Amino acid sequence: MRRLFLFLLLTSAAAFAADPKIVGGPVVVNVTARTATVVWIVQTDQMTLRPGAGGATKTAPSLHMEKTTFTGLQPGTRYEYNVSAQEAGKGSFQTSPTAGGPYRFVVYGDTRTRHDVHRHVMDTLLKHGIPDFVVHTGDLVENGNDSALWPIFFDIEGELLRHTAFFPVLGNHERNSRNYYEFFQMETPYYSFNWGNAHFVMINSDLANVSASPSVQQTFWAEQTRWMEEDLGKNQAADFRFLVAHHPPYTAVRSRQGNNPLMTALVPLLEKYHVSAGFFGHDHNYQHYLQNGIHYIVTGGGGAPLYDVDKPPRGITVKVMTTENFVTLNVDGKVARIEAIDAEGKTIDQFELHGGAKN
Repeated sequence: MRRLFLFLLLTSAAAFAADPKIVGGPVVVNVTARTATVVWIVQTDQMTLRPGAGGATKTAPSLHMEKTTFTGLQPGTRYEYNVSAQEAGKGSFQTSPTAGGPYRFVVYGDTRTRHDVHRHVMDTLLKHGIPDFVVHTGDLVENGNDSALWPIFFDIEGELLRHTAFFPVLGNHERNSRNYYEFFQMETPYYSFNWGNAHFVMINSDLANVSASPSVQQTFWAEQTRWMEEDLGKNQAADFRFLVAHHPPYTAVRSRQGNNPLMTALVPLLEKYHVSAGFFGHDHNYQHYLQNGIHYIVTGGGGAPLYDVDKPPRGITVKVMTTENFVTLNVDGKVARIEAIDAEGKTIDQFELHGGAKN
């Protein structure tokens, strides 16, 4: 893999004229072999809300998003950038390789609520080195509409996200918020991307925040499913096909079993199009299932309060644990080595995927 180090100086009035405080990012999104967008969020002011009849005063930051998109980049190349005179504005990213590797990525989710635990998981993750890209399975923050929570998320993940590419999916706690779409430059609630010899399908499983109307929810799900089937059908030549969503089709959390029937109903489609593995969150623990050749991984241990794994599904369960965790994948050609790691750095599960085109 070619590693050419260049220095990209992003100049903007917001970045250098007044040099406002960066409170989010930089984060690199929409990365391909040829393009990338660098996003950073600055605090321009702070709003105070005080009840007229007395009571507690609330404050919230006024946030402004800046971005720069680069085109004409070289595949498999590392670039450096600087969005301000502050040290926090410096970072780097790598474009996708056009060949089959080697490359490494990390998957985790549910980083909301317990900020100290979230930080501990990130500290452990960083000890394993900066990955080429990160996949987040949703619930980045406790409430996506609360602008005060996003600077906390970016502060905790800052050292990681400013040095890698970031690919998230919506969780129910994002509330389908405008902040999510703006900060991560999402035009639609579902998308796909390629990295080397792998194809990723990123869907929105959070129907409750699509609309309060059941008919609108049904229409959205039908449209997304049609898109997903068409997208997977076009990418059977990839050595690996991965699905990422917030809600899992299977769970060992007794109180949540049967809660995601639409996700469970997708399983035959995933089998039809030879999906290698699915990555999910929502349940705050680690779960690994294997059914008809497809691995289903729940990695919802990024910081949210843990859930007990008290009823593992029979016949498909490989490993379940009530623990914080993240998952690393090292891909080299048609072999992907997968390792689940807890917050103390201990390996709790490992296995291999063997890929190949299915056209």
